[in-house]
Amino acid sequence: MGMSSLKLLKYVLFFFNLLFWICGCCLLGFGIYLLVHNNFGVLFHNLPSLTLGNVFVIVGSIIMVVAFLGCMGSIKENKCLLMSFFILLLIILLAEVILAILLFVYEQKLNEYVAQGLTDSIDRYHLDNSTKAAWDSIQSFLQCCGINGTRDWTGGPPASCPSDPKVEGCYAKAKLWFHSNFLYIGIITICVCVIEVLGMSFALTLNCQIDKTSQSLGL
Repeated sequence: MGMSSLKLLKYVLFFFNLLFWICGCCLLGFGIYLLVHNNFGVLFHNLPSLTLGNVFVIVGSIIMVVAFLGCMGSIKENKCLLMSFFILLLIILLAEVILAILLFVYEQKLNEYVAQGLTDSIDRYHLDNSTKAAWDSIQSFLQCCGINGTRDWTGGPPASCPSDPKVEGCYAKAKLWFHSNFLYIGIITICVCVIEVLGMSFALTLNCQIDKTSQSLGL
């Protein structure tokens, strides 16, 4: 691989990470917007930090940091930054694999935990504005009511529930949405993993090529 190939690889990795850095900025900005306006509220009071805004902020921040290391490491041909970029991508990839395995192994326990958390949050609907906002958002978006139907609301369903008395519960509807979009979710997940592996490969290749170029120049 000559100098021209090294430059091509360097700029491919740079623009690849620049695009992801911009995506990370957008996710971070959207997460901050959700936190400021608090449109979705808190659904699980055992995990008060588990809100949509916090998820976007954390994911956006991680993408920005990793992409920044990739951008600077490639354009500056800095081996330390490139290896940091490679190691972080490897950690993220391993974390995704471990999370997928845990979700598969503990699926039943997770379903029970979610169902219990939703039941507790319904009891807090009239006591906490954040919980009210979360349920209203979900019921309006999914066109559902309660966990298993209107009977979950002891004092009568709130205004955010559809008027149809046979409306489905939100838990069943969310699971149905997930299963109906499982193919697309799987494709997106595979694409993300492929992009991460490509990023790692580019970083490692560029790192090795920098070594070879330095040796050939006698540095």
